[in-house]
Amino acid sequence: MSDMTDKPIRSFGRTGGRPLSPRQRKLVDELLPQLRVPPDTAVLAAPLDLFEDKVSELWLEIGFGGGEHVSAQAKANPQAGIFASEVFIEGLAKCLSDIDDMGLSNVRLWDEDARELVDLLPGHCLDRVFILFPDPWPKKRHHKRRIIQPPFLDALARVMKPGAQLRFATDVRSYADEALVTFLAHGAFDWQARRADDWRTPPADHVRTRYETKNLGDIAPVFFNFVRKT
Repeated sequence: MSDMTDKPIRSFGRTGGRPLSPRQRKLVDELLPQLRVPPDTAVLAAPLDLFEDKVSELWLEIGFGGGEHVSAQAKANPQAGIFASEVFIEGLAKCLSDIDDMGLSNVRLWDEDARELVDLLPGHCLDRVFILFPDPWPKKRHHKRRIIQPPFLDALARVMKPGAQLRFATDVRSYADEALVTFLAHGAFDWQARRADDWRTPPADHVRTRYETKNLGDIAPVFFNFVRKT
């Protein structure tokens, strides 16, 4: 058995929340097992085959919160199979409700640490990645828990295709500064901004989430768009 210290530092907070409604509990018990991404490298060697309908692209969203962005992107982009990761049970239940209500067939869910899923994926398989408003861990002593760290960018660079897009968003100034420095120092990602509005203005295809409307951060949201270098 490996030592507990070998495990990566946890990058997310609590996973429980308010009690689920009877319908949400039913979806978690019955639909989630059908949509859960299998933790099997052999199966994930051909990730597009996990989707019922034919898809030509593979997207990943890490920490989807209530799932509004996942479901809207899935509906607007039927050509994309979306792997969506969230450990918070209430968020999973809300996303499952959207999937059920909207009849979506191009979403598969991962309810464990997203870093474990990335490590299971084959190289150069992702066309797009979203990391929107991840847990900011605002206290300085907790910054090491933030998901944007050099080892995780190494892992993402391995699984993203050359030219694949990555969008990072936050409303916490210290995280915005730290993440941008980390991305730029890494070397595998080309920042697409050419003027201030490129990061201050939400992208045209951005879907505003319930988290954003709460205005919990200390700055207006910033959106950093990167492309995996060739």
